Amino acid sequence: MDKINWLEQMAQKQPEDAQTWFWLGKEYEAAERWLDAIQAFSKGLTYAQDDALRGEIVAVLSQVTARLQQSAAASAPADAAASPPSPAESRLEGRPDTSGGGTVTELFSGRGPEAAEHGDRSEERADWRDERFGERKPEDDGPDEDDEHEADVRRVPGKQVTAFRPKVHPGLQVVAGGKEPASERKSDIPVITFEHVAGLKDLKKTIQMKIISPFFNQGLFSKFRKKTGGGVLLYGPPGCGKTYMARATAGECRAKFITVHITDILDPYIGISERNLKEAFDKARAQRPSVMFFDEVDAIGFNRSKSSSLTRGLVDTFLHEMDGIDSDTDHLLIIGATNMPWDVDNALKRPGRFDRLVFVEPPDVEAREHIFALQMHERYAEKLDTAKLAKATEFFSGADIANVCERAVERVLMEILETGVERPVRMRDMEEALAEVQPSTLDWLRTAKNYVKYANQGGMYNDIERYLRKHGKHI
Repeated sequence: MDKINWLEQMAQKQPEDAQTWFWLGKEYEAAERWLDAIQAFSKGLTYAQDDALRGEIVAVLSQVTARLQQSAAASAPADAAASPPSPAESRLEGRPDTSGGGTVTELFSGRGPEAAEHGDRSEERADWRDERFGERKPEDDGPDEDDEHEADVRRVPGKQVTAFRPKVHPGLQVVAGGKEPASERKSDIPVITFEHVAGLKDLKKTIQMKIISPFFNQGLFSKFRKKTGGGVLLYGPPGCGKTYMARATAGECRAKFITVHITDILDPYIGISERNLKEAFDKARAQRPSVMFFDEVDAIGFNRSKSSSLTRGLVDTFLHEMDGIDSDTDHLLIIGATNMPWDVDNALKRPGRFDRLVFVEPPDVEAREHIFALQMHERYAEKLDTAKLAKATEFFSGADIANVCERAVERVLMEILETGVERPVRMRDMEEALAEVQPSTLDWLRTAKNYVKYANQGGMYNDIERYLRKHGKHI
């Protein structure tokens, strides 16, 4: 028994199963039995409850209809007479069909046995078709709202072809629909790796060892019973690339990157925020290996000793999910980013949760030079001394450097609009813009200096202490 016969029997046993009709239509399509395919897809569309399946059926139905029209137009009347008509062709031409399904025209126009109780509305459909092609009669009232589908009947040499058309309101058209094949789906966000991150060599090595290597050397790490996944907390001044580094880490791991925003979690109703947080973790576990990224994690995991009782339940849920009590967190990497690590609840920073704290320091000289080159790439500018600019921008974050470049470009554009003389961005423009911008990291570093001095008994901020020991005389 071939697949078509088997599916036909399944369709007879389960006439309201949309999936069976869909796959039967696919087999008819592969066998180039266009009319049978149209009939099967139409049946599937009638019984389909899932919107995704309905969209897919509509998409493939339009393709099969187009193939039918092309095939009918290309075939000569002599070719049609040379071969005996198939059951589908017999139905198309109005000849009786032993299956009891009526002609194809009846099936699509609602004039088969099932539609007898509703009366004959062929004249109304003809009027609507006239309207679609600019021939509407003045006294017509438009399409009948009770019909489920409409048919566009056209004449080709030797045959009457009934082309399926999903019912739409006059003046509207279905411009897209259905699921894209997995091979054709493209992400709007490009994959970012460490190659796209300027500088930060020490940070990359730390992440490579603590995060990426366990993903690709599971045998070695399992031999030492070193689990894959867990939590990493990136902290540092604003604008230094914590979010960008998290996305690059996901790109290096070739894992699904899931961003969790504070607006996705917090809700004014009691208990809803906790449920939203649990659902976010469930979604990430279902797509492992995956990377969850919590930006401004201190807003969700705020220190309970400083917060009200309303946020305690959310922090407790966060701790519960990080521990993986009800489900494991293997192959699930959780990255948090914050500008204020001292406001994150201490229980979140203990081993087993965010047990790895990584300091994202302001970019060094090499990184700043690279950032200047990237920011001015493909802009209308003379050759700039990026090394000189990098030396003059100590403590500048990546966002500060981008601000300098934007200000320089704005100055040039303003001059061009005033004088009408076009010119490129010059080194002088960059230096003038640089004089207007102050590094935004200094306030953060001064605050961190106090925490290092008075609240670093456990060595949590040793990375900041080393950085301040090297650069602190300028702060």
